Amino acid sequence: MDAITIVWGVSLIIGLVVIGVVAILLGLIKNTAAKIDVAAGEIWTQGKLTANNTIQIPLFLSTTNRVVAKIYDSAVNIVGGAKAIQQHAEGCPGCPNCILQHH
Repeated sequence: MDAITIVWGVSLIIGLVVIGVVAILLGLIKNTAAKIDVAAGEIWTQGKLTANNTIQIPLFLSTTNRVVAKIYDSAVNIVGGAKAIQQHAEGCPGCPNCILQHH
């Protein structure tokens, strides 16, 4: 065998080894890219679900504020009624008689 054939054969073997290593590395990159794609898809889906949920917040917030305002008004009326009862009870020693006399 002459030197050119040996150099050519060694170069061919080294080239095949390099091609094999590159093929393995490209396969790993492809698998990693596929995993990233799946994860990104899940993030996208969760982001859309979150957006769909949060878009309702202003509607629910205005409804909640209306209900809270009604509850607050009722609480103010209850406190006022309780104070009126307390004032009446403090000034009327026979409250059952007072109720019977007015009816």
